[in-house]
Amino acid sequence: MTGHSRFGSMHRQVLLLATAQALFQTTSVLVMTVGGLAGSLIAPSPQLATAPIAAMFLGTAVATFPASLWMARVGRRRGFVAGALLGASGGACAALGLWLGSLALLSFGTFLVGTYQAFAQFYRFAASEVANDSFRARAISLVLAGGIVAALAGPLLGRVGGPLLSPEYVGSFLLLAIVSLLAAGLLLGLRIPAPKAETGPAAAGRPWGAIVSQPAYLVALFGAATGYGVMILAMTATPIAMLHHDHGLAAATTVIQLHVLGMFLPSFFTGSLIARLGVLRVMLAGVALLAGHVLMTLTGTAFESFAGALVMLGVGWNFLYIGGTTLLTTTYTAAEKGRAQATNDMSIFAVGLACSLGAAALLQAFGWQTLNLLLLPWLAVAALALLWLGWRRRAGLAAALAD
Repeated sequence: MTGHSRFGSMHRQVLLLATAQALFQTTSVLVMTVGGLAGSLIAPSPQLATAPIAAMFLGTAVATFPASLWMARVGRRRGFVAGALLGASGGACAALGLWLGSLALLSFGTFLVGTYQAFAQFYRFAASEVANDSFRARAISLVLAGGIVAALAGPLLGRVGGPLLSPEYVGSFLLLAIVSLLAAGLLLGLRIPAPKAETGPAAAGRPWGAIVSQPAYLVALFGAATGYGVMILAMTATPIAMLHHDHGLAAATTVIQLHVLGMFLPSFFTGSLIARLGVLRVMLAGVALLAGHVLMTLTGTAFESFAGALVMLGVGWNFLYIGGTTLLTTTYTAAEKGRAQATNDMSIFAVGLACSLGAAALLQAFGWQTLNLLLLPWLAVAALALLWLGWRRRAGLAAALAD
């Protein structure tokens, strides 16, 4: 294959993955939008209304590690298509559960959507595998930019599908199944080059402990987990805090939409920033933006304060998450990617799950502004870890030059 055709193919594959990301995140946002509302129609008690949403996160937690290891054996395309088909099955199952009035069946359907999410988490890594070194960071960020479409399409399909059929929201989950089938068809066109064959000890890869104990791996994981955890904690608490401070639901929805745009719009240039400034500097900028979010919350509880804080929260997440993913891809070989990526994403997901579960309790105990102040020590540790890795790299380079 010539350099020009290789270049064009690389960009086509990244575009395909970005489209698949938009379709996947549309289904995830749809469940977040109507899952609790659908559950409330058939739940035996109000406390169980959000069981369908919890089931989706549980599905992701259960499937992430097996999905990564299975794809390491059978390839990305087969795994991604299988994940999308699980999502389609989940949408149909959830619709049937609603029609039969079975919360268990509805929740099993969203559990299957969660397994789809587990496979789709690896789209960004697939982008790094089809891209060359100069395009890798931009490829990862462009795939994540698919979230812009999902931020608009997910709630829209949830609302449009709500009254289409009876009972309410059956149509929403059938639309979810159709979107998932579209993603499966699209992913059939994915072509990821086989990794270069390795011989000797490299063919088996290093032990798991040797991979995850690398300084760069640990800093990449901690940085991405910091961005994800801080973002989930503050975002989950925001609507409750806004309603508590006499803002209406419409205002809270607008703030969340601005936040989601802040999360994904920078993806169009984050990769270029990493290529120009270096990954550690972009991740440090992400920490600074998250600290700016905290400081913005101290300016008051007016709409502008919430909106400004949540936009900075979104952009800070973007820099840390894309930066962490980019840094992580430098720490493992092709033989090691299954274990390395799965450990990373499972750890990040566990932090996000803990933060989402603890957000309401922390908000009730401390209030909006104090809750955010409590994030500063966490951000300080993340900044120190990034600075330490930068210092370590410079010292290693200086020692190598001295030799």
